[in-house]
Amino acid sequence: MAKSLPLEKKLCALAEAHVNHADRDVSNFARALFLHFERLFLFLERDDVEPTNNVAERILRIAVQWRKTSFGNRSDDGEVATARLLTVTQTCRMQRRHVLGYLTEAVRCYRSGQRVPSLLAQQITP
Repeated sequence: MAKSLPLEKKLCALAEAHVNHADRDVSNFARALFLHFERLFLFLERDDVEPTNNVAERILRIAVQWRKTSFGNRSDDGEVATARLLTVTQTCRMQRRHVLGYLTEAVRCYRSGQRVPSLLAQQITP
């Protein structure tokens, strides 16, 4: 972590120096860097933070492949439905939950006016 300090300081100084740059793209990028700087090197401090977004890329790959083979959606409602189904599918897979079982239960609850089961990770309090 100490080895990264010179790079961190230089990057922070560059971002700060270009926050009000005349080029809007440069200014926006500098502002974003400056605003999120404390999280930029978080992976060096915490073992539970990955240095890449490979997990997200792998998850998105399924949706991209589906879109390419199905030629996308023909309506805004179809696009929303597809996005939600892909989100549910990937979330269930990440939580090692049975996708069809979850969807069946969600539809059953919806139709009976009950609360649909949450996909949010449950926090266990001691």
